[in-house]
Amino acid sequence: MPLSFFGFLTARATVSLAYTMLTISIGWHLYQHSGDPFDLALVGLMQIAPIFLFFFLTGWAVDSLPRKMMLIVCTVSEAIILAALTLVMLADSLNVTLVFGLLFLHGATKAFYTPAQQAIIPNIVPEDMLSRAVALNATTGKIFSTLGPLLAGLLITVIDVYTYLVAAGLMLVSTGAYLFLPRLARLPRTGRSLDMLLGGIAYVRTNSIVLGAIALDLFIVLAGSVMALLPVYASDILHVGPDALGMLRGAPAFGGVIVGLVLAALPPMRRSGLWLFAALAVFSASIAVFAFSTIFWVSLAALCVYGAADMISVNVRMTLIQLATPDHLRGRVSAVNAIFISSSNEMGDVRSGSVAAMLGPVPTVFIGSVMAFGVTLGGWYLFPKLRHLDRLTDARPPTNQTRTVQ
Repeated sequence: MPLSFFGFLTARATVSLAYTMLTISIGWHLYQHSGDPFDLALVGLMQIAPIFLFFFLTGWAVDSLPRKMMLIVCTVSEAIILAALTLVMLADSLNVTLVFGLLFLHGATKAFYTPAQQAIIPNIVPEDMLSRAVALNATTGKIFSTLGPLLAGLLITVIDVYTYLVAAGLMLVSTGAYLFLPRLARLPRTGRSLDMLLGGIAYVRTNSIVLGAIALDLFIVLAGSVMALLPVYASDILHVGPDALGMLRGAPAFGGVIVGLVLAALPPMRRSGLWLFAALAVFSASIAVFAFSTIFWVSLAALCVYGAADMISVNVRMTLIQLATPDHLRGRVSAVNAIFISSSNEMGDVRSGSVAAMLGPVPTVFIGSVMAFGVTLGGWYLFPKLRHLDRLTDARPPTNQTRTVQ
């Protein structure tokens, strides 16, 4: 693996820490200020809305401007936003409107950062190492996203609002790490017509492998998300306390990290399509086991398997999206993928919470497992090219592919 890629992983780690620290800290401080749970909903909205509002522009920018420079500009911008949040929090009277304005700017910056971070990986590692690089990238994100809340809780106790300043410092560390990335070939500048701005959507619609990878991610998470119901299961079904809830919450990440490290050490995968659908089936089965378990350790093991299967699926799908997309379109396709990921995570929590309010947690989770099996079977029949895929590199577009979609 090129040495510069470990600089990229350093940046990935520090950005993941900073993002999760911000989410935990801002939720705590706003709720302590107002006592209104609606403020917590607005925190999420301010961070997600820009992804939907600007996706056509963010993808175009990643495909038109130097990706390394975009990452540097985004992390410096985040550092400034976090430093500004520190100053707002230190004021005698908290200006909530200003806080939400800064959170919106954070969401807008993240909307540019996410597709740039995804699209640059194939530019900095050899193609035969791309699958390992994606696994290491996802694993690093899981590890430090899990550590972020723990660190945020400790820092809030010790230094309170200066936690945002620590997060700003982490963003500057990531800026320094990105400086070590190699100088990349300049991308040919794309046009600014509506068709070119929406080129990612057009490409996804016409490429069954990319469409299958993105659609499976959307619907499997939408159907099978259980994370929002973990407090209910811990309290009412497993009859355990908050410490055990923390273990349940961390179990999927633990399973994902273990499998991610294994995938990073293995040679390139063969029979990738079968591995993908097998992982989706195991993911669905783990949800069914969790649904009916009343034994804490069984539930914990099911969630570990849940995270491990998801990591295999994520590794195959994310690698395919990068390999099957021409470099001049990767930013726009990554922007489309970011919308699907954000939608599936948020809507999955909404689905599970709303259905549980009507039917109870166990029927809700079991129905989710049945729906996840249905998504797996539907994908098996709807995307035969994905199902029959052997090496991930087989998904590459032809070298002589015309650039009818710019």
